[in-house]
Amino acid sequence: MRRGLGFWTGLGFTLLISAFLILPVLASVVAGVTANQFVGLSSGLTTRWVLEVWANYGGTVLLSLQIALATLAASLLLGIPAAYVLARHAGVTARLVEEALVMPVAVPGLATALGLILAYGAAGDLRSSWLFILVGHIVFCLPFMVRAVLAVLLALDLKALEDAARACGASWTQRFLGVVLPNIRGGVLAGSLMVVTLSLGEFNMTLLLHTPFTRTLPVGLADAYTALRIEMASAYTLIFFVLIVPLLSLMQWAASRAERLGTLR
Repeated sequence: MRRGLGFWTGLGFTLLISAFLILPVLASVVAGVTANQFVGLSSGLTTRWVLEVWANYGGTVLLSLQIALATLAASLLLGIPAAYVLARHAGVTARLVEEALVMPVAVPGLATALGLILAYGAAGDLRSSWLFILVGHIVFCLPFMVRAVLAVLLALDLKALEDAARACGASWTQRFLGVVLPNIRGGVLAGSLMVVTLSLGEFNMTLLLHTPFTRTLPVGLADAYTALRIEMASAYTLIFFVLIVPLLSLMQWAASRAERLGTLR
């Protein structure tokens, strides 16, 4: 089939925008394996900077993964039931609760972090623990899980599904686990993808909540860019991409597979 001028124009524009977005990432990655960025690639390639970053800041990577997975677990345990209740009791009150859940997203992260410090900063050793950062991430990420699951629930005829299961003698637990959850797995996986992405990359709130012993990957990345050689800072970025790209790709694949299975059924 012959392609018209509009197709080639659109394709060229898309490739141009893609190159514009990807070029800074590639430049940073290359700098992270360049022996001397000021000399350029002619200075040779090396893994020295990556190894130094991992030796000195590997703990921030592991802590970020720990917090992201804990945030995901909490968002699943809190967000799915919250979305279910909001879908079952649609009305003015439910909409007000939904808007209240979204408020932390609308408020700047620094303001939310300050509020958390004022409200809970004096509670025992919480301020010096990674759990304090976890609380902030849950507050920030939970609305995305609720919205993703709620959108799928509202698209279903939830009452008809549950009535059919009830007519077959299913208890509430059986209806929820065996009927509701399988039909909303696409929304759950989409929400999980957003939660993990946002938690791993969250910086504004974490900047105020962290301590020298609870630095996450984005905070360590910012410190590296302001205090270290450009090669080490870029190597830090490379580690970040090596960590997050396969994880997000796996979650995207899982979400697509779940949607295909749901369509076949």
